[in-house]
Order: sequence, then structure tokens, then C-alpha cells
Amino acid sequence: MEDLIPVLAASATFVALGMLGMWLLSLALRDASIVDIAWGLGFVGIAWISLFVTPEPSSRGWIVAACTTIWGLRLALYLLWRNRGGGEDPRYARMRAHYGDRFAWQSLYRVYGLQGGVMFIVSLPVQVAIAASTPTELSWLDGLGISLFSIGLLFEVVGDWQLSHWKADLQNVGQVMDRGLWAWTRHPNYFGDCLVWWGLFVLALSTRWGLASVTGPLVMTLFLVRISGAALLERGLQRSKPGYADYIQRTSGFVPRPPRRRPESA
Repeated sequence: MEDLIPVLAASATFVALGMLGMWLLSLALRDASIVDIAWGLGFVGIAWISLFVTPEPSSRGWIVAACTTIWGLRLALYLLWRNRGGGEDPRYARMRAHYGDRFAWQSLYRVYGLQGGVMFIVSLPVQVAIAASTPTELSWLDGLGISLFSIGLLFEVVGDWQLSHWKADLQNVGQVMDRGLWAWTRHPNYFGDCLVWWGLFVLALSTRWGLASVTGPLVMTLFLVRISGAALLERGLQRSKPGYADYIQRTSGFVPRPPRRRPESA
């Protein structure tokens, strides 16, 4: 445990100070949406802080740090590109309107504090895998973890690209995206995100405290499926897109599977 405690302490300090700094920046910009950019970058920072604190990182630790960096930078850059010129995200705009003058302090713990706490928990496999100097040899578990991570990242990249390309066509305004990966799952990007974190957990499994870090992917899966991911998004889509109910009937909600056939008309 003595090799893990410095990493945990350094990561917690980084998250606390980083989120405090982003909160202050959001007040200056009057835009709480920057927390979404900070989300991916925060995991990158945790990975490299963990490497810096660990005296002799193993090859597994470097692999995990590289995977986390690729995932976090890709997500942050994609969100920065997607949200350019769009103003504050409607979720935070509604909070701002609801709380009025109290929004600043409410956003500190409801937005930045909450996401910082979740970030620290979700990143446990990264911290554990990097902190452990043994075993030095890579195993089949590492191969499985890299495979899961790679498949998950592919789902995220392809799903986001397909959706962005589809939205760019003005003929699709108000329509339901049900092509490509979106014909197999209603949330290919969230499914990919989930797979990425289970892959990083499997990479950590070979280490001494790997099994204990299962809290990370479990929390991420819970948020993606039930709390702030698919469930929250679908409530809005069912109200705004008339064809979404039919899409739900024929398309898997999370884990990809072939789409059900539409019933034949009488």
C-alpha cells in the first residue's frame, strides 16, 4: 500500500486544485461548460501526476498512461470543436437561471466538486496500474485490456464522427440518427466510453491492488447508463424527436446488437 498512497494523495490534490481553478475560470468566462473540457484533460493530468510520483513505473504503467492520454485528449479536443461558438451548454444555462445569484457557489460543488470526485474514483484503475512496479511482465490480461480499450475508443471515434457528419446535413434536422453504429446501439459513444474504462481496469488487474479499483468502471458505467449519460439524454430526445420512440423499439439501448426489423405494414 505504501507505493499507492503517494499516488492517491497526489491525484486527489491535483483534482481538487484543478477543479477549483476551472471553477474560477468559469466564473470569469460566465460559462460552466468548460467543465466538460476539463473532464478529459483531468484524467490525462492524473495519469502523468501518477507517473511523476511513482519512482520506477512499469511498462504497464506507461501503457496505461498512454491510453489515458489518447482517450482524454481526443475527448477534450472533440468537445472543444463540437461546442465552439455555441455558448453555455443548456444544462448549465438552466442551472444558472434556476439558482440566479447563488449559481456561482452552487456550481462549485454541484458541477465542479461532483465531477472532481467522480473523476478521482473513475481513475482508480489508472492510479493503481501506474503505482504498481510489479509484476513487470505483461500477461494475457494486459492484452485483453488493451483490446477492450481499443474497441471502446474505436466506438467513440466512429460514433462521434458519424453523428457529426450526419448533423452537418441540414436535411437531417429534427430526424433520428439511425445509421452506422447508431443502428446497432442508441449510444455508441457511451458504450465505447464504458468499454475504455473496463479495458483500463483489466490492465490494472495484474497488479496487487487491481481488483480493488473495480469501483472506477462500475461508477463510470452507472453514470453513463443511469445518471448523466444515456438516461438523461433520452428524456430530452423523446420529447424533441417524434420518431425516437420507434427508434427505441428497434435499437439496443446500450450494448450493440443487430437492429430489430420494422413490423410489416398491414
